[in-house]
Amino acid sequence: MPRRSTRLTFAVLATGAGVFSMLQSLIAPALPTVQHALHTSQSTATWVMTAYLLSASVFTPILGRVGDLVGKKRTLVAVLLTVLAGCLIAALAPDIGVLIVARVVQGVGGALFPLSFGIIRDEFAPAEISGSISNLSAVIAAGGGVGMVAAGPIVSALDYRWLFWIPVAIVAATALIALRYVPESPKSAQGKVGWYGAGLLSAWLVALLLPLSQAGQWGWGSPKVLGLFAAAAVLFAAWVTTEARSRSPLIDLRVMRLPTVWTTNAAALLFGAGMYAIWSFLPGFVQTPSTAGYGFGASVTASGLLMLPMLLAMFLSGILSGRLEPRVGARALLTTGAALGALACGFLTLWHDAQWQIAVVAALFGLGIGLAFAAMANLVVGSVPPEQTGAATGMNANIRTIGGSIGAALTSVLVTGRLQPSGLPYGSGYTHGWALLALLCLAAAGAALLVPARRPGPTTIPAMPGTTRAPAQVR
Repeated sequence: MPRRSTRLTFAVLATGAGVFSMLQSLIAPALPTVQHALHTSQSTATWVMTAYLLSASVFTPILGRVGDLVGKKRTLVAVLLTVLAGCLIAALAPDIGVLIVARVVQGVGGALFPLSFGIIRDEFAPAEISGSISNLSAVIAAGGGVGMVAAGPIVSALDYRWLFWIPVAIVAATALIALRYVPESPKSAQGKVGWYGAGLLSAWLVALLLPLSQAGQWGWGSPKVLGLFAAAAVLFAAWVTTEARSRSPLIDLRVMRLPTVWTTNAAALLFGAGMYAIWSFLPGFVQTPSTAGYGFGASVTASGLLMLPMLLAMFLSGILSGRLEPRVGARALLTTGAALGALACGFLTLWHDAQWQIAVVAALFGLGIGLAFAAMANLVVGSVPPEQTGAATGMNANIRTIGGSIGAALTSVLVTGRLQPSGLPYGSGYTHGWALLALLCLAAAGAALLVPARRPGPTTIPAMPGTTRAPAQVR
């Protein structure tokens, strides 16, 4: 098949990844509406978010590896059709159970990130790869912002079901264009999917993320939480052992041990903790009635508009990073992005009494997200073999999500640990939360400084102990 326009290919990839990113945050502001419309409890409604998180965490690295093995275009189209089905089921869901199932199906779309990065690496000219990855990262980052900003107006003007009907139309068109115009990557990895390793990966991710997301309701010292954490540790150890001994591992642990990869992943874990916690708690802070001693009593729509500076800054800085990366390097951009996140949270810790201060914080953090997202993707893609692109970028996205769950859980402890007689958190809880997020982002900047400077020539991937595989090289 002849190569098609890379511009059209990029448009397809950006649309698919952008819609998935938007679905991550689009439903969050509408959860109270969903709870009321489907006659369910608040604790049950939160599973609309939890199910999506768990599904995306499981499928992102697994289907990224499947794409490496059987073909990225084929897998991309299949994933888009699955997301389409999930959105359609959600739009028609008669009760909360069906909606939760629909969100599990939508979570398969997490694989769009690693598949898109892999297609760019395979199809684009070497000079275009870094800039295209930066631009795609900007779209992915901005997609989450679009969800926060657009949810209120869509629900107010139409109905919460339109949060899914609109993606149905967009994803359907994207899948048809991808099927017709995106070429199948000529490069493919050798081997097969290690389903035993995939099962263990899924098991330890669920065992880790589930208690992190539900500990606020179950209690941090409850048997369920402690038991799942213990299970996660055992399953993780079993997964590492299995992958190290496998002739065809799902995730090549030699790749994960590359200095650039593990340091970038460490930064992703810490920065993800700050980023997702800001996304989760800043809108709630803004919506809190001023009678609590803080907050502005903003509506869902108004709080979304206060996040608009973050959306614009994420997109612009992501685009700009593609032009800066060849000059200053991805490590400098990642360090700067994390430092901007720390500056934003530090500012918020001290000054949060006026809406313009919230807008400044949103813009600063948005600049940091745009730079960091693009830099992390470029660092991982540029450091691993082509046949490991999907799995490696999928794990980077997963590690960022794990960090986000940890950051949100820790912030929740600080914010909701002590409540006023009205049931609202004390302002000091938020202040302590913002300070914690500033420290996490500062630690992410420190981890970014450990990323080795990129050097010309191949990089050797060390063989794992106990294996007979020869060292591989990355160019």
